[in-house]
Amino acid sequence: MSVPLLDVNAQNHPLESELQAAFNQVLKHGRFIMGPEMETFEKEIAAMVGVKHALSVSSGTDALLLALMALDIRPGDEVLCPAFTFFATAGAVSRLGAVPVFTDICPICFNMDVNDARKKITARTRAIIPVHLFGQCADMDPILALAKENGLRVVEDAAQSIGSKYKNRDSGTMGDFGTYSFFPSKNLGGFGDGGMLVTNDDALAEFAKVLRNHGSKPKYYHHYVGGNFRMDTLQCALLSVKVKRYAQYTAQRQFNAAHYITELSKLPGVVQADPAHCKCVSAQDSWLAAQNARIVLPVSYAHNTHIWNQFTLRVLDNQRDSLRDHLVAKNIGCDIYYPVTLDQQQCFTGLPESSRTGCDVSHRLAGEVLSIPIYGELNEAQRNEVIAAINEWLG
Repeated sequence: MSVPLLDVNAQNHPLESELQAAFNQVLKHGRFIMGPEMETFEKEIAAMVGVKHALSVSSGTDALLLALMALDIRPGDEVLCPAFTFFATAGAVSRLGAVPVFTDICPICFNMDVNDARKKITARTRAIIPVHLFGQCADMDPILALAKENGLRVVEDAAQSIGSKYKNRDSGTMGDFGTYSFFPSKNLGGFGDGGMLVTNDDALAEFAKVLRNHGSKPKYYHHYVGGNFRMDTLQCALLSVKVKRYAQYTAQRQFNAAHYITELSKLPGVVQADPAHCKCVSAQDSWLAAQNARIVLPVSYAHNTHIWNQFTLRVLDNQRDSLRDHLVAKNIGCDIYYPVTLDQQQCFTGLPESSRTGCDVSHRLAGEVLSIPIYGELNEAQRNEVIAAINEWLG
């Protein structure tokens, strides 16, 4: 049985009549840019995550860029961000002439190591971008405390985690800004690019709104150089159809993750990561060796609500590519998020060496991680096919 890594049609096609109706509504009124459905969708997202202001934008990447612009991040400023994440996090920093300074990550949750971030703060550091990777929040209390202690702004990159929670607080709502992505592969996936910028700060929201539309207020009067960061009305209308079902989509992914953890944990050499060792890599390694671990399953921390944008395994002892090749041969979708850390990307080789050092855990995990299918419409037979293939590889 072929099992895709993601099947967007399995979610979208059952909504065809509602999506067509939303399209027809936009077609009839003709307000394709900043139409009424935009405001409706923004209110829906604001209510869902419990934030005062939500601004729809052209992509998750542009949400990051707009946030940094609104916070007046300038050339030469330093911004802390994890080395292990999608390129857009550091790319948005670099596009403003600022310097991304890469921090290492926790080997349990794949998110920013706040202790490493603390070591890398300098007189030029202006902001921190914690990324809530794979659908689970970073450890925000110490990150926020570190930012307050050093007078830094916080932009949460919540592209993969809309609806996830940290100690009952929604991802994206704890810093100065939060950013979401509606790229088709996301848990709330659109029909092209789209994103959202959220904040509880009235002044920042108003400034970002002006910058979103070429820095213009009123029309044709430009007090700032902004950008064209508007989200199409049609995307907002289509996503409004799906947002009403988002709790269901999340529950389905959580059910699939629980099934994987229960069944894969029964296989020889497969263990779930132990959060007790998240602060000490050497202690974790010793524990994994004592368990004869070959595959490490992801963990949802007790204080978090994980939405499982990805279900990411760690495959130990340089065997990741072997498992990947085995799954591909069985027509089971899988992918490596991310094979090259940001500090090792060619485009950043010109950065100061001090901004690209001390990311050993990130480098190691880039050689171990492998994500398997977790989308909500994945059925039991498909999950069992994935589990059987991994069992066969374990021998």
